[in-house]
Amino acid sequence: MAQAKTWILKKHFEGFPKDSDFELKLEQLSEPKDGEVLLEALFLSVDPYMRPYSSVSMQEGDVMIGTQVAKVIKSNNPSFPVGCHVVAQCGWRTHTVSDGSDLTKILDDWPQDVPLSHAVGAMGMPGLTALYGLEEVCTIKSGETLLVNAAAGAVGSVAGQIAKLKGCKVVGSAGSDNKVAYLKELGFDEAFNYKTVPSLEEALKKASPEGYDCYFENVGGPFSSVAIPQMKSFGRIAVCGGISLYNDTTPQTGPYIHMHMIFNQLKMEGFLMTRWAHKNEESLKRMLTWMQEGKLKCKEHVTVGFENMPAAFMGMLQGENIGKAIVKV
Repeated sequence: MAQAKTWILKKHFEGFPKDSDFELKLEQLSEPKDGEVLLEALFLSVDPYMRPYSSVSMQEGDVMIGTQVAKVIKSNNPSFPVGCHVVAQCGWRTHTVSDGSDLTKILDDWPQDVPLSHAVGAMGMPGLTALYGLEEVCTIKSGETLLVNAAAGAVGSVAGQIAKLKGCKVVGSAGSDNKVAYLKELGFDEAFNYKTVPSLEEALKKASPEGYDCYFENVGGPFSSVAIPQMKSFGRIAVCGGISLYNDTTPQTGPYIHMHMIFNQLKMEGFLMTRWAHKNEESLKRMLTWMQEGKLKCKEHVTVGFENMPAAFMGMLQGENIGKAIVKV
């Protein structure tokens, strides 16, 4: 009988998460029944969405939500033979018995030179989020100018590179000089440290005096209030995240953007990448090709040890990572 280590949400977060909000537990697993498989986690993802989603979709005592790359170590399901690798929606746990409904098999022709951990990173949910935000929401075109904030993160770094592949000018904002240097390595046309510039408004104007056609929004809050007035007429804003809001105990207020939206006839749309799940296989093959051709690069911030899941999660929320934050079991 297998034993699983799990991290549970002991107490709902109040403000920024604390170590005491989590609890490590052991769980005895039954043998997989007909149609079921036993999974062993290899890489677990920590992502910003876990912070707001924990408030609306979890109860105290639940296993923390999240995805992982796992290996099938026992199988009574012919769709998932022993030895195959899957992306599993089973949360923060080392082992899981699954009926397969929460599993996505990693592509059979996954390139051997691409780490499997990328299946929860640039070649997984974050990468697809970047792609669909640009292609489906912004409908970005060659020659346009894109603004990306949190640009050195898992989603922003991919969004900027895809926009460059499509012939766009890309401006990125990040929170450290090391992150800015990384954006320059990736080919961003302009990049700045929003924490050290004297004026965010002037930094945005200097980076693109003519304004912005598209804005890939990961941050929200005051950054958004400064950026939206600099959109060009008929600009498009893809609202992917709002990490500056996630740990607030008192909701932020204004300034309000309605007049800028009206006068510049802007389109602002929130989205979840699951809307285009039917395109995932084709999209991943395109992105894997870009990666193998050297046109799409990704960096990982790896924390070793399942016992360090909470620390990795909190570090990611504080911006410690460049690229995708993952935990290697």
